[in-house]
Amino acid sequence: MAVKGGRLDDAARAGWLYYVAGNTQDQIAAKLGVSRQSAQRLVSLAVAEGLVKVRIDHPIANCLELASRLRKAFDLKVAEVVPTDPEADSSTLGVAEAAAAEIERWLRRPEPLVMAIGTGRTLKAAVEQLSRIECQQHRIASLTGNIAPDGSAAVFNVIFTMADRVKARFFPMPLAVIASTPEEKRMLHAQAMIRPVLDLAAEADVVFVGIGDLGPEAPLYLDGFITEDQRQSLTGAGAVGEICGWAFDAKGHFVDVPPNDRVASAEIPSPDKATVIAMAKGERKLAGIHAALVGKIVNGLITDEATAEALLSF
Repeated sequence: MAVKGGRLDDAARAGWLYYVAGNTQDQIAAKLGVSRQSAQRLVSLAVAEGLVKVRIDHPIANCLELASRLRKAFDLKVAEVVPTDPEADSSTLGVAEAAAAEIERWLRRPEPLVMAIGTGRTLKAAVEQLSRIECQQHRIASLTGNIAPDGSAAVFNVIFTMADRVKARFFPMPLAVIASTPEEKRMLHAQAMIRPVLDLAAEADVVFVGIGDLGPEAPLYLDGFITEDQRQSLTGAGAVGEICGWAFDAKGHFVDVPPNDRVASAEIPSPDKATVIAMAKGERKLAGIHAALVGKIVNGLITDEATAEALLSF
């Protein structure tokens, strides 16, 4: 059952009093004129409805040291390392929260900017953590199409999720991630409502992307964008990872085999002109992350301790 606005307002107030102002539940009850049990339920509701987001700001020495080493080793503009939870099986935990904080830092800048957004599970998890922000001065462009191969909405396309939370000007890409043929791709990119989005993405000041692996459980394959034969064609050509559908080898060079010639995503903006931040962690993605760093596809990284240590000893 949906929670009505008035009760959400009370929950938000209770959450603020508890987490920000440091009131006890007895104090909250007195200030709101409710019972202690009601105050407790309101605080719990604030958390359940996503009105409260907790971020730990304490600098963890090993994470800071690893981030510094990553910056120096790969000449990065941005490097953030979060703790690794050895018991967690999530591929986004920690990284998504840190990425959300970084996205918010850019969105809260007063000067107008262009932000380009990729796709993927980690990026979607990050966008779902965003606070509600008014920033009409910014323009946000999608790098990838938002249509799945069967014509449905792509599950991990994030720009519409982001638009629910952020008040800015959004420019989605009404395309499939991968076109049927190179000729179809060229025709689609020439369309009047597509060309401006491609041009805007090329002007991005900051870019946020995920990195996908190309193993047997590759997101591109599992989500139906490429076939198993196409996946094997890419790995046979040396591809170790992909960003927005663009597959690249261990040196960070985009491979010259299908379906790379049919990727309808915008080209990833050059790190020479933009801050291009990838968010990824885990052993499966390690080769792809390393390749994106050494090949200068990205110049920013948000990852976890275990992945950072592996990258530095790669």
